[in-house]
Amino acid sequence: MPSAPVRLSLAFAAAIFLRLSAATRRRERRRRRLRQLLLLLDKSETSNPATYCRLNHNVPILRLWFNVESELKQDFRLSRRVMHALQRLLQKDQDHGWGNELEVLIYIYWLAHGLSYRVVSRVFNVPKSTIYRIIHTVAERIWLHFNTAISFPRIEDLHRVGQGFVERSGTAAFDKVVGVISCTHIRIKPPQYHHFDYINEKGFHSVSMQAILDSDGRFLDILAGHPGSVPNARIMRNSSFYQARRYPPPGYILLGDKSYPCLDSPIRLITPYTEPVSQPPQKLFNLHHSKACSAAMRAFRVMKTRWRSTLSSALEVKPEFATQVVSSCAFLHNLCLDNADVLEPEDDTAEDATASSTFQEVLTDDETPGDATRDELAARNMSPELQE
Repeated sequence: MPSAPVRLSLAFAAAIFLRLSAATRRRERRRRRLRQLLLLLDKSETSNPATYCRLNHNVPILRLWFNVESELKQDFRLSRRVMHALQRLLQKDQDHGWGNELEVLIYIYWLAHGLSYRVVSRVFNVPKSTIYRIIHTVAERIWLHFNTAISFPRIEDLHRVGQGFVERSGTAAFDKVVGVISCTHIRIKPPQYHHFDYINEKGFHSVSMQAILDSDGRFLDILAGHPGSVPNARIMRNSSFYQARRYPPPGYILLGDKSYPCLDSPIRLITPYTEPVSQPPQKLFNLHHSKACSAAMRAFRVMKTRWRSTLSSALEVKPEFATQVVSSCAFLHNLCLDNADVLEPEDDTAEDATASSTFQEVLTDDETPGDATRDELAARNMSPELQE
Protein backbone atom coordinates (compact mmCIF):
# COMPACT_ATOMS: atom_id res chain seq x y z
CA MET A 1 0.00 0.00 0.00
CA PRO A 2 1.64 3.27 -1.10
CA SER A 3 2.23 5.79 1.58
CA ALA A 4 0.24 8.98 1.80
CA PRO A 5 2.96 11.16 0.21
CA VAL A 6 3.22 8.75 -2.73
CA ARG A 7 -0.55 8.73 -3.30
CA LEU A 8 -0.56 12.52 -3.22
CA SER A 9 2.22 12.65 -5.81
CA LEU A 10 0.38 10.23 -8.13
CA ALA A 11 -2.84 12.19 -7.91
CA PHE A 12 -0.99 15.42 -8.64
CA ALA A 13 0.70 13.83 -11.68
CA ALA A 14 -2.60 12.47 -12.98
CA ALA A 15 -4.24 15.88 -12.66
CA ILE A 16 -1.41 17.52 -14.58
CA PHE A 17 -1.64 14.82 -17.31
CA LEU A 18 -5.40 15.30 -17.70
CA ARG A 19 -5.03 19.07 -17.86
CA LEU A 20 -2.30 18.80 -20.50
CA SER A 21 -4.42 16.36 -22.53
CA ALA A 22 -7.39 18.70 -22.43
CA ALA A 23 -5.19 21.61 -23.50
CA THR A 24 -3.84 19.53 -26.39
CA ARG A 25 -7.34 18.71 -27.56
CA ARG A 26 -8.36 22.36 -27.35
CA ARG A 27 -5.32 23.39 -29.40
CA GLU A 28 -6.15 20.75 -32.01
CA ARG A 29 -9.73 21.98 -32.27
CA ARG A 30 -8.45 25.56 -32.68
CA ARG A 31 -6.08 24.40 -35.44
CA ARG A 32 -8.95 22.68 -37.28
CA ARG A 33 -11.13 25.80 -37.05
CA LEU A 34 -8.25 27.94 -38.30
CA ARG A 35 -7.67 25.62 -41.26
CA GLN A 36 -11.40 25.78 -42.13
CA LEU A 37 -11.42 29.58 -41.92
CA LEU A 38 -8.34 29.81 -44.11
CA LEU A 39 -9.96 27.48 -46.64
CA LEU A 40 -13.12 29.59 -46.73
CA LEU A 41 -11.05 32.75 -47.11
CA ASP A 42 -9.10 31.20 -49.96
CA LYS A 43 -12.35 30.22 -51.73
CA SER A 44 -13.81 33.69 -51.31
CA GLU A 45 -10.73 35.34 -52.81
CA THR A 46 -10.17 32.99 -55.73
CA SER A 47 -11.43 34.02 -59.18
CA ASN A 48 -12.84 30.56 -59.88
CA PRO A 49 -16.36 30.02 -58.50
CA ALA A 50 -16.90 27.17 -56.08
CA THR A 51 -18.82 24.15 -57.33
CA TYR A 52 -20.65 21.34 -55.67
CA CYS A 53 -18.36 18.77 -57.21
CA ARG A 54 -15.73 18.30 -59.88
CA LEU A 55 -16.65 17.13 -63.36
CA ASN A 56 -16.20 13.43 -63.91
CA HIS A 57 -14.37 13.40 -67.25
CA ASN A 58 -14.85 9.64 -67.52
CA VAL A 59 -18.58 9.99 -68.17
CA PRO A 60 -18.93 9.07 -71.90
CA ILE A 61 -20.94 12.13 -72.87
CA LEU A 62 -18.36 14.40 -71.25
CA ARG A 63 -15.48 12.55 -72.90
CA LEU A 64 -17.22 13.34 -76.19
CA TRP A 65 -17.49 17.02 -75.27
CA PHE A 66 -13.90 17.41 -74.11
CA ASN A 67 -12.58 15.72 -77.26
CA VAL A 68 -12.45 18.84 -79.41
CA GLU A 69 -12.12 16.77 -82.60
CA SER A 70 -15.40 14.91 -82.07
CA GLU A 71 -18.66 15.71 -83.85
CA LEU A 72 -21.50 16.79 -81.55
CA LYS A 73 -24.54 16.91 -83.81
CA GLN A 74 -25.62 13.33 -83.28
CA ASP A 75 -25.81 13.80 -79.51
CA PHE A 76 -26.56 17.51 -79.15
CA ARG A 77 -28.12 18.43 -82.53
CA LEU A 78 -25.87 21.50 -82.60
CA SER A 79 -22.41 22.12 -83.96
CA ARG A 80 -19.56 22.77 -81.55
CA ARG A 81 -19.43 26.36 -82.78
CA VAL A 82 -23.07 26.95 -81.81
CA MET A 83 -22.55 25.27 -78.44
CA HIS A 84 -19.65 27.59 -77.66
CA ALA A 85 -21.66 30.61 -78.81
CA LEU A 86 -24.52 29.64 -76.49
CA GLN A 87 -22.20 29.08 -73.55
CA ARG A 88 -20.58 32.47 -74.05
CA LEU A 89 -23.97 34.12 -74.31
CA LEU A 90 -25.25 32.58 -71.06
CA GLN A 91 -21.97 32.89 -69.14
CA LYS A 92 -22.22 34.59 -65.77
CA ASP A 93 -20.35 34.66 -62.47
CA GLN A 94 -21.65 31.85 -60.29
CA ASP A 95 -21.04 31.47 -56.57
CA HIS A 96 -22.22 27.87 -56.64
CA GLY A 97 -23.69 25.31 -59.00
CA TRP A 98 -22.41 22.89 -61.57
CA GLY A 99 -20.98 25.55 -63.81
CA ASN A 100 -22.28 27.20 -66.96
CA GLU A 101 -20.57 24.78 -69.33
CA LEU A 102 -22.11 21.65 -67.84
CA GLU A 103 -25.52 23.26 -67.39
CA VAL A 104 -25.73 24.18 -71.07
CA LEU A 105 -24.64 20.66 -72.07
CA ILE A 106 -27.34 19.11 -69.90
CA TYR A 107 -30.10 21.37 -71.20
CA ILE A 108 -29.23 20.90 -74.88
CA TYR A 109 -28.87 17.13 -74.44
CA TRP A 110 -32.31 17.00 -72.80
CA LEU A 111 -33.78 19.12 -75.61
CA ALA A 112 -32.12 17.02 -78.31
CA HIS A 113 -33.41 13.68 -77.02
CA GLY A 114 -36.68 14.44 -75.28
CA LEU A 115 -35.64 12.23 -72.37
CA SER A 116 -36.90 12.07 -68.80
CA TYR A 117 -34.96 13.80 -66.06
CA ARG A 118 -34.04 10.38 -64.66
CA VAL A 119 -32.38 9.25 -67.90
CA VAL A 120 -30.45 12.51 -68.29
CA SER A 121 -29.36 12.14 -64.67
CA ARG A 122 -27.79 8.76 -65.48
CA VAL A 123 -26.14 10.01 -68.66
CA PHE A 124 -24.36 12.88 -66.86
CA ASN A 125 -23.99 11.19 -63.45
CA VAL A 126 -25.78 14.12 -61.82
CA PRO A 127 -28.66 13.88 -59.29
CA LYS A 128 -32.14 13.98 -60.82
CA SER A 129 -33.22 16.91 -58.65
CA THR A 130 -30.24 18.89 -59.95
CA ILE A 131 -31.10 17.97 -63.56
CA TYR A 132 -34.61 19.35 -63.02
CA ARG A 133 -33.22 22.59 -61.58
CA ILE A 134 -30.63 22.99 -64.34
CA ILE A 135 -33.14 22.46 -67.17
CA HIS A 136 -35.54 25.04 -65.79
CA THR A 137 -32.74 27.48 -64.95
CA VAL A 138 -31.14 27.37 -68.42
CA ALA A 139 -34.54 27.76 -70.11
CA GLU A 140 -35.14 30.85 -67.98
CA ARG A 141 -31.69 32.27 -68.82
CA ILE A 142 -32.32 31.80 -72.54
CA TRP A 143 -35.63 33.60 -72.07
CA LEU A 144 -33.82 36.52 -70.41
CA HIS A 145 -31.39 36.72 -73.38
CA PHE A 146 -34.19 36.34 -75.91
CA ASN A 147 -33.72 39.70 -77.65
CA THR A 148 -30.08 38.97 -78.43
CA ALA A 149 -31.17 36.45 -81.07
CA ILE A 150 -34.79 37.31 -81.93
CA SER A 151 -35.71 40.90 -82.75
CA PHE A 152 -37.21 43.01 -85.50
CA PRO A 153 -34.77 44.43 -88.07
CA ARG A 154 -33.56 48.01 -87.87
CA ILE A 155 -35.07 50.58 -90.22
CA GLU A 156 -31.86 50.69 -92.27
CA ASP A 157 -32.10 46.91 -92.81
CA LEU A 158 -35.67 46.82 -94.13
CA HIS A 159 -34.61 47.29 -97.76
CA ARG A 160 -32.41 44.20 -97.53
CA VAL A 161 -35.27 42.22 -95.96
CA GLY A 162 -37.59 43.33 -98.78
CA GLN A 163 -35.09 42.25 -101.43
CA GLY A 164 -35.00 38.85 -99.80
CA PHE A 165 -38.73 38.48 -100.39
CA VAL A 166 -38.34 39.70 -103.97
CA GLU A 167 -35.94 36.83 -104.58
CA ARG A 168 -38.05 34.23 -102.77
CA SER A 169 -41.39 35.24 -104.31
CA GLY A 170 -40.05 35.89 -107.81
CA THR A 171 -41.62 39.34 -108.17
CA ALA A 172 -40.39 42.86 -107.48
CA ALA A 173 -43.95 43.77 -106.44
CA PHE A 174 -43.08 42.33 -103.00
CA ASP A 175 -40.16 44.69 -102.37
CA LYS A 176 -41.99 46.24 -99.39
CA VAL A 177 -42.72 42.88 -97.75
CA VAL A 178 -40.68 42.65 -94.54
CA GLY A 179 -42.10 39.54 -92.94
CA VAL A 180 -44.42 36.56 -92.99
CA ILE A 181 -46.69 35.76 -90.04
CA SER A 182 -47.71 32.19 -89.35
CA CYS A 183 -48.44 29.72 -86.55
CA THR A 184 -47.44 26.15 -85.78
CA HIS A 185 -48.75 23.65 -83.23
CA ILE A 186 -46.50 22.10 -80.57
CA ARG A 187 -47.85 18.84 -79.16
CA ILE A 188 -48.25 18.63 -75.38
CA LYS A 189 -49.66 16.04 -73.01
CA PRO A 190 -53.25 16.85 -71.96
CA PRO A 191 -53.05 19.37 -69.11
CA GLN A 192 -54.78 18.67 -65.83
CA TYR A 193 -57.20 21.58 -66.16
CA HIS A 194 -59.11 23.00 -69.17
CA HIS A 195 -57.63 20.34 -71.42
CA PHE A 196 -60.39 20.80 -74.02
CA ASP A 197 -59.06 24.31 -74.68
CA TYR A 198 -55.81 22.77 -75.92
CA ILE A 199 -57.38 20.53 -78.59
CA ASN A 200 -56.66 22.10 -81.99
CA GLU A 201 -58.49 21.68 -85.30
CA LYS A 202 -56.34 18.65 -86.11
CA GLY A 203 -57.59 16.85 -83.02
CA PHE A 204 -54.56 16.76 -80.70
CA HIS A 205 -53.54 18.77 -77.64
CA SER A 206 -51.11 21.57 -78.40
CA VAL A 207 -49.88 25.05 -77.67
CA SER A 208 -49.47 27.47 -80.55
CA MET A 209 -46.32 29.26 -81.56
CA GLN A 210 -46.89 32.39 -83.63
CA ALA A 211 -43.89 33.71 -85.52
CA ILE A 212 -42.93 36.54 -87.85
CA LEU A 213 -40.08 35.50 -90.15
CA ASP A 214 -37.92 37.00 -92.87
CA SER A 215 -37.24 35.41 -96.25
CA ASP A 216 -34.33 33.36 -94.86
CA GLY A 217 -36.57 31.74 -92.25
CA ARG A 218 -35.15 33.78 -89.39
CA PHE A 219 -37.53 34.41 -86.49
CA LEU A 220 -38.08 38.14 -86.02
CA ASP A 221 -40.71 37.76 -83.30
CA ILE A 222 -42.50 34.86 -81.63
CA LEU A 223 -45.38 34.37 -79.22
CA ALA A 224 -45.78 30.90 -77.77
CA GLY A 225 -48.21 29.42 -75.28
CA HIS A 226 -51.76 30.03 -76.47
CA PRO A 227 -53.96 26.90 -76.24
CA GLY A 228 -54.25 25.03 -79.53
CA SER A 229 -57.92 25.90 -79.99
CA VAL A 230 -57.28 29.65 -80.20
CA PRO A 231 -57.55 30.91 -83.83
CA ASN A 232 -54.47 32.42 -85.45
CA ALA A 233 -56.09 35.84 -85.91
CA ARG A 234 -56.99 36.05 -82.24
CA ILE A 235 -53.41 35.19 -81.23
CA MET A 236 -52.17 37.97 -83.50
CA ARG A 237 -54.57 40.48 -81.95
CA ASN A 238 -53.25 39.53 -78.51
CA SER A 239 -49.66 40.11 -79.64
CA SER A 240 -47.68 43.09 -78.40
CA PHE A 241 -46.40 43.92 -81.90
CA TYR A 242 -50.01 44.24 -83.15
CA GLN A 243 -51.40 46.13 -80.17
CA ALA A 244 -48.48 48.58 -80.20
CA ARG A 245 -48.51 48.88 -84.04
CA ARG A 246 -44.81 48.10 -83.79
CA TYR A 247 -44.30 46.05 -86.98
CA PRO A 248 -44.29 46.44 -89.90
CA PRO A 249 -43.37 50.14 -90.03
CA PRO A 250 -45.57 52.46 -92.15
CA GLY A 251 -45.17 51.76 -95.84
CA TYR A 252 -44.20 48.12 -95.36
CA ILE A 253 -46.19 44.88 -95.49
CA LEU A 254 -46.60 41.58 -93.71
CA LEU A 255 -47.90 38.52 -95.52
CA GLY A 256 -50.17 35.92 -93.94
CA ASP A 257 -52.25 32.93 -94.99
CA LYS A 258 -56.04 32.70 -95.22
CA SER A 259 -56.47 32.27 -91.46
CA TYR A 260 -55.64 35.98 -91.02
CA PRO A 261 -57.73 39.00 -92.05
CA CYS A 262 -56.52 41.10 -94.96
CA LEU A 263 -55.74 44.46 -93.33
CA ASP A 264 -54.62 47.94 -94.20
CA SER A 265 -54.65 49.11 -90.59
CA PRO A 266 -53.73 49.06 -87.74
CA ILE A 267 -51.00 47.03 -89.45
CA ARG A 268 -50.72 46.23 -93.14
CA LEU A 269 -51.23 42.48 -93.50
CA ILE A 270 -51.94 41.04 -96.93
CA THR A 271 -53.44 37.59 -97.41
CA PRO A 272 -54.06 35.61 -100.65
CA TYR A 273 -57.25 35.82 -102.64
CA THR A 274 -59.83 33.28 -101.55
CA GLU A 275 -59.69 30.20 -103.76
CA PRO A 276 -60.88 29.38 -106.33
CA VAL A 277 -59.81 32.39 -108.37
CA SER A 278 -60.36 32.78 -112.09
CA GLN A 279 -58.69 36.09 -112.96
CA PRO A 280 -55.03 35.87 -114.11
CA PRO A 281 -53.83 38.72 -111.85
CA GLN A 282 -55.30 36.99 -108.80
CA LYS A 283 -53.87 33.60 -109.78
CA LEU A 284 -50.40 35.06 -110.32
CA PHE A 285 -50.58 37.04 -107.09
CA ASN A 286 -51.51 33.92 -105.10
CA LEU A 287 -48.63 32.02 -106.69
CA HIS A 288 -46.04 34.63 -105.67
CA HIS A 289 -47.68 35.04 -102.27
CA SER A 290 -47.36 31.30 -101.66
CA LYS A 291 -43.69 31.31 -102.62
CA ALA A 292 -42.98 34.15 -100.20
CA CYS A 293 -44.86 32.45 -97.35
CA SER A 294 -42.97 29.19 -97.88
CA ALA A 295 -40.19 30.71 -95.75
CA ALA A 296 -42.39 30.19 -92.68
CA MET A 297 -43.18 26.56 -93.40
CA ARG A 298 -39.54 25.74 -94.07
CA ALA A 299 -38.36 27.41 -90.84
CA PHE A 300 -40.91 25.51 -88.75
CA ARG A 301 -39.89 22.25 -90.43
CA VAL A 302 -36.19 22.91 -89.82
CA MET A 303 -36.86 23.68 -86.16
CA LYS A 304 -38.98 20.54 -85.72
CA THR A 305 -36.38 18.42 -87.54
CA ARG A 306 -33.55 19.62 -85.30
CA TRP A 307 -35.52 19.04 -82.10
CA ARG A 308 -37.73 16.23 -83.39
CA SER A 309 -37.31 14.06 -80.28
CA THR A 310 -38.85 16.84 -78.20
CA LEU A 311 -41.27 18.47 -80.66
CA SER A 312 -42.55 15.48 -82.65
CA SER A 313 -44.19 13.85 -79.63
CA ALA A 314 -46.20 15.35 -76.80
CA LEU A 315 -44.09 17.51 -74.51
CA GLU A 316 -44.07 15.92 -71.05
CA VAL A 317 -44.07 19.27 -69.26
CA LYS A 318 -46.68 21.70 -68.02
CA PRO A 319 -48.05 24.17 -70.61
CA GLU A 320 -46.37 27.07 -68.78
CA PHE A 321 -42.92 25.51 -69.13
CA ALA A 322 -43.71 24.32 -72.67
CA THR A 323 -43.76 28.00 -73.63
CA GLN A 324 -40.14 28.43 -72.52
CA VAL A 325 -39.07 25.18 -74.21
CA VAL A 326 -40.58 26.23 -77.54
CA SER A 327 -39.07 29.69 -77.22
CA SER A 328 -35.67 28.06 -76.61
CA CYS A 329 -36.04 26.09 -79.84
CA ALA A 330 -36.75 29.27 -81.80
CA PHE A 331 -33.85 31.06 -80.09
CA LEU A 332 -31.47 28.23 -80.98
CA HIS A 333 -32.79 28.17 -84.56
CA ASN A 334 -31.60 31.76 -85.03
CA LEU A 335 -28.32 31.05 -83.25
CA CYS A 336 -27.72 28.24 -85.75
CA LEU A 337 -28.36 30.61 -88.67
CA ASP A 338 -25.87 33.07 -87.19
CA ASN A 339 -23.21 30.35 -86.94
CA ALA A 340 -23.75 28.60 -90.29
CA ASP A 341 -25.24 25.46 -88.72
CA VAL A 342 -27.46 24.43 -91.63
CA LEU A 343 -30.01 21.63 -91.44
CA GLU A 344 -32.32 20.32 -94.14
CA PRO A 345 -35.93 19.67 -93.04
CA GLU A 346 -37.17 16.11 -93.07
CA ASP A 347 -40.25 15.20 -95.11
CA ASP A 348 -42.34 13.94 -92.21
CA THR A 349 -42.31 17.37 -90.56
CA ALA A 350 -44.41 18.97 -93.31
CA GLU A 351 -47.84 17.88 -92.04
CA ASP A 352 -47.73 19.84 -88.77
CA ALA A 353 -45.46 22.62 -90.02
CA THR A 354 -48.06 25.40 -90.00
CA ALA A 355 -51.36 25.86 -88.22
CA SER A 356 -53.71 27.33 -90.82
CA SER A 357 -57.02 27.82 -89.06
CA THR A 358 -60.23 27.71 -91.10
CA PHE A 359 -61.98 29.94 -88.57
CA GLN A 360 -62.62 33.39 -90.01
CA GLU A 361 -63.10 36.34 -87.67
CA VAL A 362 -64.82 39.55 -88.67
CA LEU A 363 -62.84 42.77 -88.62
CA THR A 364 -62.87 44.72 -85.40
CA ASP A 365 -63.93 48.35 -85.19
CA ASP A 366 -60.36 49.68 -85.39
CA GLU A 367 -59.38 47.53 -88.39
CA THR A 368 -59.72 48.53 -92.04
CA PRO A 369 -59.63 45.95 -94.86
CA GLY A 370 -56.59 45.64 -97.10
CA ASP A 371 -58.38 44.50 -100.25
CA ALA A 372 -57.49 47.64 -102.19
CA THR A 373 -53.79 47.30 -101.30
CA ARG A 374 -53.89 43.65 -102.38
CA ASP A 375 -55.48 44.62 -105.72
CA GLU A 376 -52.74 47.23 -106.25
CA LEU A 377 -50.06 44.63 -105.60
CA ALA A 378 -51.75 42.17 -107.97
CA ALA A 379 -51.97 44.81 -110.71
CA ARG A 380 -48.35 45.83 -110.18
CA ASN A 381 -47.37 42.20 -110.24
CA MET A 382 -48.74 41.90 -113.78
CA SER A 383 -46.36 44.56 -115.11
CA PRO A 384 -43.99 42.77 -117.51
CA GLU A 385 -40.92 44.58 -116.19
CA LEU A 386 -41.58 43.27 -112.67
CA GLN A 387 -42.01 39.62 -113.57
CA GLU A 388 -38.94 37.38 -113.39
